[in-house]
Amino acid sequence: MEKNSLVLEKLGSSLYESLKKIFGASVVDEGVVKELIRDLQRALLQADVNVRLVLDLSKRIEERALKEKVPSGIPRKEHIVKVVYEEITRLLGEKPVSLNIKPGKRNVLMLVGIQGSGKTTTAAKLARYLQKRGFKTALICADTFRAGALAQLSQLAAQINVPVYGDEKEKNPVKIVMEGLRRFEKYDVVIVDTAGRHKDEKSLMEEMMKIQEAIKPDEVIMVIDGTVGQQAAVQAKAFHEATPLGSIIVAKLDGSARGGGALSAVAATGAPIKFIGTGEKIDDLEVFDPPRFVGRLLGMGDLESLIEKVREAELKIPEKKARAILSGKFTLSDMYEQFEAIKSMGPFSRILKMLPGLSYEIPDEMVDVAEERLKKWRVIIQSMTPEERENPQIINASRIRRIARGSGTSEKDVKDLLKQYEMMRKMMKTLRRRGLPIFGRKHAI
Repeated sequence: MEKNSLVLEKLGSSLYESLKKIFGASVVDEGVVKELIRDLQRALLQADVNVRLVLDLSKRIEERALKEKVPSGIPRKEHIVKVVYEEITRLLGEKPVSLNIKPGKRNVLMLVGIQGSGKTTTAAKLARYLQKRGFKTALICADTFRAGALAQLSQLAAQINVPVYGDEKEKNPVKIVMEGLRRFEKYDVVIVDTAGRHKDEKSLMEEMMKIQEAIKPDEVIMVIDGTVGQQAAVQAKAFHEATPLGSIIVAKLDGSARGGGALSAVAATGAPIKFIGTGEKIDDLEVFDPPRFVGRLLGMGDLESLIEKVREAELKIPEKKARAILSGKFTLSDMYEQFEAIKSMGPFSRILKMLPGLSYEIPDEMVDVAEERLKKWRVIIQSMTPEERENPQIINASRIRRIARGSGTSEKDVKDLLKQYEMMRKMMKTLRRRGLPIFGRKHAI
């Protein structure tokens, strides 16, 4: 199962378990607070957050938890959770920081990072993000070091119809970038993908500085691999000293990334995280929102992101159909449309974990089962005739056998789907009686 891309599983679940102890304590005294601090320190260190950073953070949390006056009307337990939330958020930034794209001029963004950080893929993702927002975007491959770098960037760019400039015969990256900028003079944003380099590779670090001096980019963005741990802070500091960083993009948060390195990197440079890579697809780049990120990390969920996902899925139901569904005329075709909408919102596990209180309560095995069941049900509905989908009541034993054979499933699977369908149909009628919103909108019936 794909791990939740934003909730760094190990760190998040450890922090969540620590906070659960606070809520479970009958009295929140100094001993309970100190135990919480020890738990937080352990969780952060295991996630590879820099030791000094952990000590500073835990010291601030302990001081506020023990000495700060609790506002009237708020239980002490809730206040302590709020302190933890605020301090981790403060470390990452109080609010999202957007790219400073100035209209009416060409904006040049220079991507830097160590080898294997996911920089080339991120360059294409960033181009896609800007393209979707109406910016005329182009890419330049300034990586003369890695074989196949231009081919990889060109392949990714072709998926989104964004032009690329590169020259495999030219070994001077400064010349490549200057020629690329000349060609892309009338573009809104030009993204320069530079070669991956390590802080100790002196010649490559000097090359990076030469490119930066020659093109004077509007922003230097460091791409950090979310899995590298504490090394991220050391690398980020060295890069920042060579070419001052305007921002950071954390890539590869779609796996079991330890993620603490990214937190350390922010503190090491003072440069804000602006985006995070949340999957392998070219659209899997999200604006980094510190309060939401920490909310999900602590198991508080992220309803705003869930609502955005629903909007992106464009789950729009005509008024006439909504009335029919709410009156109980809910067909298997309608159910299939809902499955398709859920599928377009991303992995089921990611959706579930955006819900407050469910982030770490649902076992992975259960999510796996739910995800597999949804896939199976989609195939079963596809194997039905249009008449069966519109009027499920006609599905008898012989039809169930035929549908099971056609979908490569069992008769029990088909019966489970029909049972679930009947439950959903009844739920729709209940929603109507209660006057509750359906599919993100409320219909006056």
